[in-house]
Amino acid sequence: LIGISLIKVSITDWAGGHGAANFGAPVNIGLGALTLLVIVACNRINVRWVRLSSIVSGIVVGCVAAYLSGHLPLKPLQGDWFALPQLFRFGFRFDWIIFVPIALVSFISILEAVGDLTANCMLSQQPIEGESFRKRLKGGILADGVSCMIAAMFSSFPNTTFAQNNGVIQMTGVASRYVGMYIGGVLVVLGLFPFIGGILQQIPAPVLGGATLVMFGSVVAAGIRIMTQSPVGRREMLIIAISFGIGLGIEAVPEALGQFPPIVGNIFGHAVTSGGVVAILLNLLMPAERVSVLAEEMKVH
Repeated sequence: LIGISLIKVSITDWAGGHGAANFGAPVNIGLGALTLLVIVACNRINVRWVRLSSIVSGIVVGCVAAYLSGHLPLKPLQGDWFALPQLFRFGFRFDWIIFVPIALVSFISILEAVGDLTANCMLSQQPIEGESFRKRLKGGILADGVSCMIAAMFSSFPNTTFAQNNGVIQMTGVASRYVGMYIGGVLVVLGLFPFIGGILQQIPAPVLGGATLVMFGSVVAAGIRIMTQSPVGRREMLIIAISFGIGLGIEAVPEALGQFPPIVGNIFGHAVTSGGVVAILLNLLMPAERVSVLAEEMKVH
């Protein structure tokens, strides 16, 4: 569900981005397709460094093509060149009215994090069951909480796990935690230079769409692999069907929640939240089939 939801974002960027005057123009489709083709070509080359840099290479080639075709208008950089984060810049105050909806959103975010971490374990060739897997889940969710707390202290937005990173692992084959730590350190340093963000914002939306499509698609593929790891009986098939149907249905027709309070639509108007909650409830409420029944059903098929 996470990957399928993100593909919509990727296609929107590929076509030009939200509100673009030339949304769906052939030039946008061409830039995204060129970026995607470069990523695929580099990924299929057996030279290690070419394969590892496939995503960056695709974005660079896409940006160069956009510039040469006149679709990369360079904007002047704004903001300071160097800035230190300020602790509690807007003060500190606790408000229950704000806390309750944010807590609900954070709980839903945990569902997304569990899915991302499970896919991460599979792509990293780590077990997706047992004590070591549960330890990884607890560590990942705890890291999310600590990072959100630190972000709030420095007046930034909360953080959450990103499924795109699983796509990067799938494309590059690099899943080392040490690489993640080094990259995290680099990002902290880059965060001290606001103009870096201005440079990254210059990347055309179609180029980003072409680059992220393959990563989001990898998330979908990883999810399918996870579901097929265990036998899928009648109970599991019913849970998958209902959760997918409700999740994708509500995201496709958000007006279905139009008569509810806005907070309900904001929380459950996405496939990940609505489908995830339904899957959890069904898994808890529907009794598991006996092993003998499941084995007999597998023999029939």
